Amino acid sequence: MEFDAVGTDLGSISEKKCTEFVEALYSKAAVPGGGGAAALVGAVGTALAGMVGNLTTGKKKYAEFEDDIQRILKEAQVLQDRLLAMIDEDAKNFLPLSKAYGLPKETEEEKAYKEKTLEECTKVACSIPLEIVEVCYKAVLLQEELVGKGSALAISDVACGVQCLRAAMISGWVNVLINIKTIKDADYVADVNNRVKPMLDKGVEICDRVYADVEKQLS
Repeated sequence: MEFDAVGTDLGSISEKKCTEFVEALYSKAAVPGGGGAAALVGAVGTALAGMVGNLTTGKKKYAEFEDDIQRILKEAQVLQDRLLAMIDEDAKNFLPLSKAYGLPKETEEEKAYKEKTLEECTKVACSIPLEIVEVCYKAVLLQEELVGKGSALAISDVACGVQCLRAAMISGWVNVLINIKTIKDADYVADVNNRVKPMLDKGVEICDRVYADVEKQLS
């Protein structure tokens, strides 16, 4: 299967078959890339929270948690849908940046315009990876809750889920790092570092703790 080098003919990436999506990642196309992959992995990690919830709801053994499980299911669905939507949004946001790099810079006017355009496009390109971290963090909190409220028969899926979400958060963050270093807006950079980096660190810590807890239960 062939993919356009700049990704303009990819259509709705999120609606492709898994094999098509992976082939698109493998190709030289600008999109999908790491951001889209992070969103997909995050959606998978969130879906596993839904799976555990669906395997728990209605079971007498977990009746005391039924209200919480129903809430988790509703929240997980919203987060999963948002992550899937971000696959295409990330591709859409990145293309202008990839094209901006090709702007001419022969004259002072061209240099100034290119610099301004790159700054604006880079901020747009960072927006979805940043949101991936934020949304996946919310999903991690759901998985953390399921350790004690979800069906013990599906506890391994909680561990799988947090590992997917851990990878998605880190992947989203590195897609920010590679671009944010070129941004000259100090206030923007400070806001990103102060608002999102602590969330990432806390999310990773929770994922590691949840995984260790599950591994201990299964050992």
